[in-house]
Amino acid sequence: MTLLARRMRAQRLSHPAADVTDLFASVFALQAQDVPAARLAARARGVRSLDGPLVRTWAMRGTLHLLHEDDLWVVRLLGPTFIAAGRRRRAQLGLTDALCERALPALREILTEPLDRADVVRRLAEVGLPLDPKSQAPAHLLAFAAHSGVLCRGLDDTYRLLRVDAEPRGVDELWRRYRRAYGPATPDDFAAWSGLPKREVKDLPEVADEPAEPTGAVRLLGHFDPYLLGYRDRSAALAPRHAPLVQTGGGFLTPHVVVDGRVVAVWRRTGARVEVHPFGERPDLAEEIADLGRFLDLDVRLTWV
Repeated sequence: MTLLARRMRAQRLSHPAADVTDLFASVFALQAQDVPAARLAARARGVRSLDGPLVRTWAMRGTLHLLHEDDLWVVRLLGPTFIAAGRRRRAQLGLTDALCERALPALREILTEPLDRADVVRRLAEVGLPLDPKSQAPAHLLAFAAHSGVLCRGLDDTYRLLRVDAEPRGVDELWRRYRRAYGPATPDDFAAWSGLPKREVKDLPEVADEPAEPTGAVRLLGHFDPYLLGYRDRSAALAPRHAPLVQTGGGFLTPHVVVDGRVVAVWRRTGARVEVHPFGERPDLAEEIADLGRFLDLDVRLTWV
């Protein structure tokens, strides 16, 4: 239980953050391909709004994350890994290295204002870079540009220019930030979380974890919550017999209930009704349901299934 208590503390699930800056100083990033899920992740950690100096862009595992603007150095660190990993697929889509390099100044030229994907594709065609809007080529080109530090994606799903001025930092610094957010954890967990090859995460420095004791914290966590996504081995928090109910494939996590670091139920919301399927004894969800209702501005009703 001490291990899980330390992880709950590190993730600010047992010791809520004071504000956005405090939250991201601790957890480093929130996965953000689904914006409502990112807002739920912040709520579970004591933060009601994502207003602040945050940037939504492709980072760990080549996936959309929310980062504090001071941590955009991670784009420079991880971008080359995912650019290299995506080269074969880009080539299959007709996105040659030469075309991609031509696209970077073109994107800087056309992104004078936030644009949705359709408008980006239209304006690229106007400057001599036509893409099939029905193919995956636009998505892969925009991801290439994001990994190159040229653009990011707002919470409203529009694309806008990004300027990464942060000083470059290395894998050791990312490991330290990861351990602050997820420790205790292993280099294998770090490789799974970051998307870096295992050969690049050897000989990492020792990092001490803050002591913590169980607090009885109960949290309703949503899709893609960082708590489980931070580890390759999730068995300390999620019993293998219950894992198929939570890990349903493709990196997708069913919303789940955590009590003192252990996943004890899954849940879903339909309008104002929250249905909870416990794995055993029913947890006391009264405070969490009330807080979720205040956050959503709904009279949330709990149903056990």
